[in-house]
Amino acid sequence: MPFLEKVRDEKLRSPIGFVQRLLTIHWRSLLVLFLGVYIPLQIFGLLALQVQYNEGGFPWDLPILVTLHAVKLPNLDIFAAILTKFGSFWTIAPILTVIGLILLVQRRWRSLSYLLITAAGSATINRTAKIFWHRVRPHLWESVAPEFDYSFPSGHAMTSMTLIAILVILTWGSTWRWLTVILGSVYVLAIGWTRLYLGVHFPSDIIAGWMVAIAWAIGVSFIIRPLSQPANMTTEKPMIEAKLLPEEQELLHNE
Repeated sequence: MPFLEKVRDEKLRSPIGFVQRLLTIHWRSLLVLFLGVYIPLQIFGLLALQVQYNEGGFPWDLPILVTLHAVKLPNLDIFAAILTKFGSFWTIAPILTVIGLILLVQRRWRSLSYLLITAAGSATINRTAKIFWHRVRPHLWESVAPEFDYSFPSGHAMTSMTLIAILVILTWGSTWRWLTVILGSVYVLAIGWTRLYLGVHFPSDIIAGWMVAIAWAIGVSFIIRPLSQPANMTTEKPMIEAKLLPEEQELLHNE
C-alpha cells in the first residue's frame, strides 16, 4: 500500500497526472458546461451576428413562417392566442413567485437565491438584448395577437425556457426530474409554436431565446450551486440550505 500511495503521489506531482485527475473528477461538470453553456452561447452568438448585419435574418425564417401559416384555421387562431399567454412574463412571474414562497417557507436560501437571480437576470438580458438588436417583428399577415416591441430574442421563448430550466435544476435530485424534463419540453415547444403560428416572431428569435435562457440558467447554477446539497424542492424532509459551503466561507474570510 505505501508503494501504491507513493506512485499515486508521484503522478499527482507531474502536470499530466494532475490534469488527468482533475478531468477524472470534474468531467461531468465540464461536459455540462460545454453542452449547456458554451454551445448555446455559440448558437446565440451566430444568430445575433446575422441579425445585426442582416435584419431580414436567415433564409429559413420566412419559409417556416409561411408553412405554419398555411394551416391557419379560426379555431387554431383562438387556441394559439390563448396558449401563448402561458409563456408571457405576466403568467410565469406568479408561478415563480409561488415557487419562491415554497422555498422561503422551507428555508432553502440557496435554491431561493438561484431562482431569484436566474429569473431576474433572464428578464434583464432579454430586455437589454431587444433594445440592443432592435429587430423588427415579421409582418407577413395580420396577427390575432399582435406585438409591438422588438423581436430578438423572443421574450416568450426565453421566459418559458427559463421557468423550465429552473424547475429541472431544482428537481434534479428527485424522481420528478424526468417528468419535469418531458412535460417542460412539450410546454416550451408549444409556446415556441404559438409565437411562430401567430406570426409575431421569426424562428431565429425563438431559438435565440431558448439558447440564452439555457446558458444563463446553467451558468448561474454553477455559481449558486443549488444542487450542492442533497436537497430539492420535492423532498419529504427539506434540508436547510442556510449555510455557506466551506469554499464559500473561505472566500468570505479572505476578502
